[in-house]
Amino acid sequence: MRLVIATCSVDYAGRLTAHLPLAKRLLLVKGDGSLLVHSDGGSYKPLNWMSPPCTLSIIEPDEVQRSAGVSEVWKVTHTKTADMLVVSIHDIEHDSAHDLGVDPGLQKDGVEAHLQKLLAEQIHLLGDGHTLVRREYMTAIGPVDILARDASGASVAVELKRRGDIDGVEQLTRYLELMNRDPLLAPVTGVFAAQEIKPQARTLAEDRGIRCLVLDYDAMRGIDDGIARLF
Repeated sequence: MRLVIATCSVDYAGRLTAHLPLAKRLLLVKGDGSLLVHSDGGSYKPLNWMSPPCTLSIIEPDEVQRSAGVSEVWKVTHTKTADMLVVSIHDIEHDSAHDLGVDPGLQKDGVEAHLQKLLAEQIHLLGDGHTLVRREYMTAIGPVDILARDASGASVAVELKRRGDIDGVEQLTRYLELMNRDPLLAPVTGVFAAQEIKPQARTLAEDRGIRCLVLDYDAMRGIDDGIARLF
């Protein structure tokens, strides 16, 4: 992984356009080829990024750019879509590379891992006509718990939690923003599934067009709690 702290501006061109004006930012170039642009706020969410497969080329600025103070230009081009992220760098304060080795991945606790397995086996709980694509669908920023398709064939990303809070909704939002850039997946809708969903998380999810699903863990395991029985 390469870490660069630089004064730069950033332009994204493709299915959408976006501009970040000149400011000091952290640029992350990961081993998988992805580039993420971070500020000192916004928690874990990058301001902009390009996910693999993509290529990074560093070119000399032209006369106009050089006169504006640009010292080098990074062009990151997506291999499949030709979307482009252009980083115009003025000054670099830090530049280092680090070998992080092979990451073992996120280890979910027993209940979350079992919920994922059970929901994959009982994918109909998402709604009639839903089919499983795969568990742990990998993206450039981490695995989505479940990728499914609805009755119309549209992609559905599911994030699973024991207790659903705002952080979980933010995590799913980040996945959806990335996945909807992939023309092979888009449009992708989201489902936030948990044994319990906090009111604030539900409000945020629904505001972002994410469906909430409360899961009954015991029922999914086939455990009878005896409450509904006559004898």
